[in-house]
Amino acid sequence: MTTVSLIAFTGAMLVLAITPGPGVFATIARAMVSGFKPAVFVAIGIVAGDLVFLLLTIYGLTALALHLQSVFLVIKYVGSVYLIYLGLTLWIQTPEKSESPSTPERSWLKNFLSGLFITLGNPKVIFFYVSFLPTFVELNLLTNADVLMIASVLVGVLGTVLLMYGYIASKSINLFKSPKSQTVMNRMAGSTMMATGAFLASKS
Repeated sequence: MTTVSLIAFTGAMLVLAITPGPGVFATIARAMVSGFKPAVFVAIGIVAGDLVFLLLTIYGLTALALHLQSVFLVIKYVGSVYLIYLGLTLWIQTPEKSESPSTPERSWLKNFLSGLFITLGNPKVIFFYVSFLPTFVELNLLTNADVLMIASVLVGVLGTVLLMYGYIASKSINLFKSPKSQTVMNRMAGSTMMATGAFLASKS
């Protein structure tokens, strides 16, 4: 893999990463309600899912993904229902007057899994990589070092962009201290989560 190809791939990944999608919306919603740290684990889950599909593509395992399509379909609906459930929970929650967000913290694992489900729930991502990667590299000529570089770019670029969105969104917490304002923020975040879940469930 040449330096020029690596730079071009990095630039393309950056453009794709900053384009708002389900992963971005879920990260923002979690950051708005619970702060930056929980959003970090959501972002890690999203990146992990993309990394799985990237490696399946590189190693020519698209057929395996097709074979496991029913498994991914279950993951998609479980993830969609889970996101909608989280959104509804935020909608019905009654905030208390406090100097910190009143939303009960979920464990890092639950945040991670919610992010992972968002990506793994859309197995068509692998077909995106199948058509996207050959534009920059010849898959059959990649060395282990090349794979490591490509994976590092994906993790670095996608992770950084998601964390940036999450950090900016987490700052909105300081603007919503009163119960009324917290209710508005919770419903905004809840609506985002429910919309993300519905979007994933509706994708063919």
